[in-house]
Amino acid sequence: MKRRYFGTDGIRGQSNVFPMTPDLAMRVGIAAGTIFRRGNHRHRVVIGKDTRLSGYMLENAMVAGFTAAGLDAFILGPIPTPAVAMLTRSLRCDIGVMISASHNPYEDNGIKLFGPDGYKLSDDIEAEIEDLLEKDLNAQLAKSDDIGRAKRVDGVHDRYIEHAKRTLPRDVTLQGLRIAIDCANGAAYKVAPAVLWELGADVVTIGNEPNGTNINLNCGSTSPVALQKKVDEVRADIGIALDGDADRVIIVDENGSIVDGDQLMAVIAESWAESQQLRGNGIVATVMSNLGLERFLDERGMALARTKVGDRYVVEHMRQHNYNVGGEQSGHIVLSEYGTTGDGLVAALQILAAVKRTGRTVSEVCRRFEPVPQLLRNVRISGGKPLEDIQVQKAIADAEAELAKNGRLVIRPSGTEPLIRVMAEGDDRAQIERIVNELIGTISNVRTAA
Repeated sequence: MKRRYFGTDGIRGQSNVFPMTPDLAMRVGIAAGTIFRRGNHRHRVVIGKDTRLSGYMLENAMVAGFTAAGLDAFILGPIPTPAVAMLTRSLRCDIGVMISASHNPYEDNGIKLFGPDGYKLSDDIEAEIEDLLEKDLNAQLAKSDDIGRAKRVDGVHDRYIEHAKRTLPRDVTLQGLRIAIDCANGAAYKVAPAVLWELGADVVTIGNEPNGTNINLNCGSTSPVALQKKVDEVRADIGIALDGDADRVIIVDENGSIVDGDQLMAVIAESWAESQQLRGNGIVATVMSNLGLERFLDERGMALARTKVGDRYVVEHMRQHNYNVGGEQSGHIVLSEYGTTGDGLVAALQILAAVKRTGRTVSEVCRRFEPVPQLLRNVRISGGKPLEDIQVQKAIADAEAELAKNGRLVIRPSGTEPLIRVMAEGDDRAQIERIVNELIGTISNVRTAA
């Protein structure tokens, strides 16, 4: 069944434009509350958000929906996505909500849902919610005596700060390190600098003055230029760039060079394998991770299991096959020893632990392999299904045959935008560029003809 509301990471879209309207947010609260209203106990939901202007509107709408369904709503305010997942479990809630569009600009917003175990909902449960959203929800409303209560919860920042600090080994401190951190004017603008400072680092913070409209604006993991400049300016040992909801991270080394999620996963996998902490004898990543990472792991006797794009699918595979390290090239790093979803700050702490343990520079620690040339381009579509066109399918098959064992080709529709993403990688950069450009042309011609 085609999904109308949910994409690869919850519901997302432009604020005050369907589906990201207060009406739908309230209905999602009623529908999700209905599904998780199990047993005779007092039901609870935690609701966090990032710093977008529309967060106020959607937060109130969701509180209305959940309380109308009979759940008590615990309102957390601006807080990272992994903190919401953690608090869903520790506060013994039936469901958790993060209102965020992650790395998207402030005009967008989204709704991420977590089950009582702190994990993102499965496709099946999301389908149940979608099914309810298409129906009259009046029958699901609580009786007058059973309407839920809502209250703001104090101390949640402190709980997450202590949780993050405990992920470092007891004998590791960050004393002697100068760390520049870019909080993307987002959800971690208070907690992330506090964690680093309390662990002993000399902290220089940027992107920590949210105003409702500057989240991810020329800052954060998707725009690390400002952090690169700050690392150079203050001669920092490392730069840490989070995104709007702090579930992803990009590192900038002492030379100002960017280190992506593939390199970070390689560092953590190798470090954990040495300490016999790694489970599954490898890691889980998506089809977008660089071939160089796969070769790096293979040379060290470790496996790379690939999933479709979306950290939710990475986590599902980790749980099914007993892996404890997984993530995406974009910087979603999932460490199941410490959490149930991507956590940019906790992943950065693992990198810092490796730096402190080895006594080497960040550039030496984090350059684990030479990436294979990789090119990703997007084709914007306004409708239709160009990937089902015979001409496009033939072009894709020809490209795959040409790359054979020397590269990879990944073509997929975006789960959050009206785009088709075309990615190719291989040892010959010129060949990769030609293949991608030819496929883009073929898809564009089909789209135009349609």
